[in-house]
This record gives sequence, structure tokens and C-alpha cells, in this order.
Amino acid sequence: METLKNDLEQQLHAAQLGETPSEVFMKQLLGSQVFMPVKDDGAVSGIQRSTHAQPLVVQDDDGASALVLFTSPERAKPFLEHYPEFKGGVLTEFTWVLENMDAGFGIMINPGDELGIDMEPELVQQLAESAARPN
Repeated sequence: METLKNDLEQQLHAAQLGETPSEVFMKQLLGSQVFMPVKDDGAVSGIQRSTHAQPLVVQDDDGASALVLFTSPERAKPFLEHYPEFKGGVLTEFTWVLENMDAGFGIMINPGDELGIDMEPELVQQLAESAARPN
């Protein structure tokens, strides 16, 4: 496995190995930053013209929509070679993503990578509800 780039990747790896229970990892994820690729509209580099970033959404084999996120910008590069219009992206809190995405979407973190995880829309909804509750 290539080098783990940050705490989130270390936590995800530990969860995949069964060293960390999935519930514990999900709580850690709620406190983490993720990289969200956004479509490049041809604006001057680094300056976004619209106030609505268009995130990368893909369809799974069943036709369900999933938002694509990564644990780091570096981890995104191989996958984004297939989506050249998504040259930019934002590092943001995972909870912000949950608060701002529509219901009914799944989430794919690091798709195509051995350090990847897919979340069904039901789990995403549970996480969003959990994030919205005061501690």
C-alpha cells in the first residue's frame, strides 16, 4: 500500500483492517476534512465565477448517484484522469458536505483505490442526521 497521507487515511486503513470499529471510524470521519473535486468552468485559475461548485457525481451499476470525495487531493489524481473537466477541488469539512448535499445520494471516498469506501444513501442520511444533532 502506498503511504498514508493524513490522519483520515490512517483511520480508514485501521477500519478496513478491522482494528477500528466502523462506528468509531464514522465518528472520526465526521470530524475530518475531505477533498471534493469540482468542475472547472474555464474561469481564471483559482477564481470561481459561480457560487455553486459542481461536485463530481457518478452513477453506480444500479443507476444510483454517488458523490465522489477523497481523503486528500493527491489520492484524487489517478481517478480524476478520467474526468478532465474536474481540475479543481475544495478541501472542506465532511460535515459541510453532508449539510449541503441532496438526500438520496451515496458517497464514494477514494473510488478505485484500495483505500476506498462506498456509503449507501441510507448511511449517508444517518450520518447527516448524526452531524446535525448537537453533541
